[in-house]
Amino acid sequence: MDAPEHADASSSPNVSSSIRAEKTALRLIARAEQCTNGLTRKLEKRGFDSIVVNEVILKLTDLNLLDDSRFARLWLESRMRLPRSPRRLLAALCARGIDRDNAQTALDTLLDDEKEFALLTRFAKKYSRKIKSAQKTNNQTHQLKFFLKSEGFSTAAIRRLMGDE
Repeated sequence: MDAPEHADASSSPNVSSSIRAEKTALRLIARAEQCTNGLTRKLEKRGFDSIVVNEVILKLTDLNLLDDSRFARLWLESRMRLPRSPRRLLAALCARGIDRDNAQTALDTLLDDEKEFALLTRFAKKYSRKIKSAQKTNNQTHQLKFFLKSEGFSTAAIRRLMGDE
């Protein structure tokens, strides 16, 4: 029997692979917010061709179902209860494939003065022995302030914590 003149487009391996990749991506997005890098990695790990993955990523981005800025904000909100510093939060976001500018923008948007002080308080609690001993001598206090500043906390939040206001 002769093959049909016009084959059904959905029977094409590339189209069916694209549809399967898109369905898989949508299931992952339905479970949790995804970032471009993470979703790409997950789809490729499931055996989808990188060309198909890139097409799906582009389509989902165009539909606003995949947004690295939104992912960064939501990810940061979920981590704000932990004793982490701004520097470590930024590094963790960048490790997930979020570019530094998007990560910094998300952190700046989320971290007002009160939220930063709350984060600093939790971080300081984790390092409470170091802080209590540092408050005893002037040199140690200076070292502690330098440490907290290097972790990305603002001078105003550090002064407030140390009672320098």
